[in-house]
Amino acid sequence: MTGGWVLGVDSGGSGLRTALARADAATPPAADAPRTTGAPPAVGRTSSPEPVRTSASGIDAGHLLEQLLPAARSLLADAGGGHVDAACVGAAGMATLGEELREKLPSALADALGVRRLALAADAVTGYAGALGERPGAVVAAGTGMIVVGTDLRSWRRADGWGHLLGDCGGGAWIGRAGLEAAMRAHDGREGGSTALRERAERMFGPLTGLPGQLYPRTDRPAVLAAFAPEVIRCAGGESEGSPDPVAAGIVRRAAAEIAMCAAAACPATDSAPAPAAPAARPEVALTGGLFRSGAVLLEPVREELAVRLPHARAAETAGDPLDGALLIASRLSTDSLRLPPDPSLLTVS
Repeated sequence: MTGGWVLGVDSGGSGLRTALARADAATPPAADAPRTTGAPPAVGRTSSPEPVRTSASGIDAGHLLEQLLPAARSLLADAGGGHVDAACVGAAGMATLGEELREKLPSALADALGVRRLALAADAVTGYAGALGERPGAVVAAGTGMIVVGTDLRSWRRADGWGHLLGDCGGGAWIGRAGLEAAMRAHDGREGGSTALRERAERMFGPLTGLPGQLYPRTDRPAVLAAFAPEVIRCAGGESEGSPDPVAAGIVRRAAAEIAMCAAAACPATDSAPAPAAPAARPEVALTGGLFRSGAVLLEPVREELAVRLPHARAAETAGDPLDGALLIASRLSTDSLRLPPDPSLLTVS
């Protein structure tokens, strides 16, 4: 159906973002334009800083609709009215906590907005679509946590993203925890300690004997650990100390290796993409997330490790963000041309 609207939604820890675009505005990406996914340009965007509530029973569908429907109606009114032909809701936690969304959103959005086709996706999938579009490869998302998703356009592969107690290896909380361990070792006089990291930890947290009491009771422990990751990375680069701290540099190098190992686990082989793929398509690897904004101290070893572990893949610049990815998926649904594969937990289509 041409002339309708498509809606993209990105729900995560920083709130709910919504974008509206014309269903017929998307264009196929050129094979020689790796920064273009073909997502339609948004005619309007809204954002709410309030995260959608999540409990042990899952993501709260009612709370999501309370925020989404007024935002979507406002966007439609500003755009001249009409109905939403297709929508994609990408949400953090969809894979494991999205059952209520999968049960309630299709009928609720059809009744309220006229949505004909709906995709419900993990934020890692909308992040993939925003970064690489519908090309085979893998996308690393590294912030407080760390997850890699990849696809050969037949199925999805996931590596890590299991949280700070069981995984997220190489992510911000992982780096911060390793840095604080090195600080505690220096405090005790044990081998493997770093005086530079001890000093930085004391400046951030106060006397280190009180650190366990600050960390263990916290429900936001991963974020507290990740807050120390920039200090580790700065020490690894020699910022303010004049020369790199070897312990911090070792932590960053190990983080780079963990990230590359996950990318290698999720990235498809060169010849695994199905027709009609781009001619001689090589899988692409893109790096996304706030952790990589720390600069060359982390990026350089990550790229070195990727070159060793994924010689058949090529590095790709990130084309867009998860909201762009949600718009791309919605626009492909509106023309029944989505090439990204369905998955019971990562990407369901109705």
